[in-house]
Amino acid sequence: MLSKESANPAISVAEVATQPEATQAVAIRKVIVRPDETELSALHHLFHPQSLATFSNRSERLKVLLASAFLVAVPVFIQAPLVRVFPWLSLAITGLWLWLGWTLFNRPGQKMWGDLVIGFSWTWLAGAVYWGWFRWEPLIHLPIEAIALPIVLVLMRYGKNNTGNYFYLGSLFGTAITDIYFYCTGLIPYWRKLMISPPAEAGQILHSALLKMETYQGVGFAVVLLSLLLMLGTIPLRTQSVRWWAFSGAVLSTILVDSLFFAAAIFA
Repeated sequence: MLSKESANPAISVAEVATQPEATQAVAIRKVIVRPDETELSALHHLFHPQSLATFSNRSERLKVLLASAFLVAVPVFIQAPLVRVFPWLSLAITGLWLWLGWTLFNRPGQKMWGDLVIGFSWTWLAGAVYWGWFRWEPLIHLPIEAIALPIVLVLMRYGKNNTGNYFYLGSLFGTAITDIYFYCTGLIPYWRKLMISPPAEAGQILHSALLKMETYQGVGFAVVLLSLLLMLGTIPLRTQSVRWWAFSGAVLSTILVDSLFFAAAIFA
């Protein structure tokens, strides 16, 4: 028969664990109705050494990592061809992303995803402006990509939209590293030629750029900057903060996108 202590609704979880197995099932029912402890935490502390909340957070972090990596690739494969033909449409779609992000942000259980979409909308805006009207001038690429940086910094100052802000910063950082590589290896002239030349000449331009990348200087800078991306993309994964995983997803996916451009130059 259950003891007086175990019958008491205020009995602690530690005390339940000391009960005989035959009485634990009844005791658990008493534990989970304690006013200061939820059913989930009671069962967790009794049977699981690791927090279920931590497990849920890990799953959430992984989803944000993959979503961030996907969103970095979206402008490359969807926006880039769209903006060349319909630049104003691409610019207008920024408003659609902001609306979608704000809608999700205000829905129960969807706040994090809305936050991420709002951060993505800033990268889409910058891509629409640059690739629509200024793509032949690489020297202003990074300043235009940073067009939303003041807004993001203000939001961070007040603790707003952290997941989206860190995604934007990760994407901007990856863009900066890529541009630095172009500057250091003398690829800027090839960038200009590629943007203003007919599509039929793209293969020759990419081939010439590849020869520049295969020099000692090109390989050396590639190794250094790739190592920097890997380091700053993986270190935040040691934290349990969702926003830092969004940052990592954006940074690490830059490596994938840059690798695709390298492969395009090889097979051009």
